[in-house]
This record gives sequence, structure tokens and C-alpha cells, in this order.
Amino acid sequence: MATYIALCNWTDQGIRSVKDSAQRAEAAEAAARKVGVTMKSVMWTLGSYDMIVQLEAPDDAAVTAFGLAVGMQGNIRTQTLRAFSRDEMKAILSKVPA
Repeated sequence: MATYIALCNWTDQGIRSVKDSAQRAEAAEAAARKVGVTMKSVMWTLGSYDMIVQLEAPDDAAVTAFGLAVGMQGNIRTQTLRAFSRDEMKAILSKVPA
């Protein structure tokens, strides 16, 4: 499974109903499972982003479908990054020509 990090910001709608944020995260976990994505962690943050979510998905298509489904709800906007573990990075680096 590939790892992804979603950087999330609330929309105007999302911040107006911020008290529902924890319940929305639980609903998002259920939606993720339907498309084969696992939400490994959800963290509410200070600073440039309101939340950071760690995801595991079988491929880019699954995580994209999940991101679109969550985005359609209108509460957050996301920027999704593909993340690599140390072992994955070592394998990538072993392919870099000297």
C-alpha cells in the first residue's frame, strides 16, 4: 500500500460547522474504506493547515476518488502528497545513477 499525506484547510462552510469536525472525520473514515483507502491518522493542527491526514491506498486512483468524495461535501480543501517510507526511499535511491 502507498502512503499519502493530505494537508487540509476548512472552507467557509467547514469552519461554520467546526463543532462537527470530529464526526465528519469518522464519516470520512467510512467513506475511505468504501474505496479501499485507510485513514491511518487524523490530526487537527495550528498554522497553515487545519488538519493533516495520513492515508494508505492501493494506488493514486483510489486516493483521488476518496479526495474527490470528501471534497464534494464542501467542508475542506485538500492538497495530497505521496509519501515514501525509509525503505521505499532506499529502493528509489538504489536506482539513481552514480
